[in-house]
Amino acid sequence: MTACTAGNDAGRPTYQIAGGDPSGVYFNYAAGLAAAANDSGSARFEVAETQGSVDNLRRVGSGEAIVGFAQGDTTVDAVRGEGNFDSPLPVRAVARVYDEYVHLVVPADAAPRSVADLAGGIVSLGAENSGVQVIALRVLDAAGVPVESVTNLGLGLEESIAAMQRGEIEAFFWVGGLPTPGIEQLQQTMPIRLLSIDADLVEQVNANHAGVYQLADIPVGFYGLDGTTVTMTVPNYLITAENAADELVSGLLRELFDAQADIAQQVPAASYLDRRQAIFTGPIELHPAAAQYYVDSRR
Repeated sequence: MTACTAGNDAGRPTYQIAGGDPSGVYFNYAAGLAAAANDSGSARFEVAETQGSVDNLRRVGSGEAIVGFAQGDTTVDAVRGEGNFDSPLPVRAVARVYDEYVHLVVPADAAPRSVADLAGGIVSLGAENSGVQVIALRVLDAAGVPVESVTNLGLGLEESIAAMQRGEIEAFFWVGGLPTPGIEQLQQTMPIRLLSIDADLVEQVNANHAGVYQLADIPVGFYGLDGTTVTMTVPNYLITAENAADELVSGLLRELFDAQADIAQQVPAASYLDRRQAIFTGPIELHPAAAQYYVDSRR
């Protein structure tokens, strides 16, 4: 079996779910899924703290994790063996779970007013091996900002938040659901703004990356903001290995939907899960057990 260890929980096999930064949606969504599966199944699931999409895809592709969360753009790179992946990874989609929003966070009194203004600044483009870093680099490139022109500390979400609170960085990128818990907590300790990623930038990013990004607004009220912020979104998938056992995939998918209301109490992004939309993971193929689950659920 994939991603299994002996474990010590009444003889149940133990599997890893690749999560993310503890302050982000991935980790908390994974924790909710693991809790639901642990309550009802014959296997035990543990959540791994990871660097995000690239890390999660590598863990799933190697069999270290049974499932994980990953951005759609990074997943396309993984199956094609492009970008951060030297060769194609044998991964498949389980569900399209929600769309992630690109956050470009600055202190309210910071000088930058646009992506172009980041040149010459001290920023965090996301942790190494994260989907955040993939998108941040693409946005900078589209804005004509050479990566060499910024001092990139390469921090995860928790570290970026702490660095901003200490006044050590002028901006950080994050890609996550609405709202992202860590950014909500940051807003409670200091005033912040979100920089816009406008339609022209989104179009330029899409020109080289299969049109996977969409223009969207972060609505009024999120993070204490009194206006909307134009940005871009990317679909987010629950992914697994192509050789993952059918019973594990279908069991976790069933828990994903059955426990949706409970998970959404802690992770609002979980409320966006929709059986009608979950199948739209192209160009990433659905795992056969996931495809069968959706067929059966319509009967």
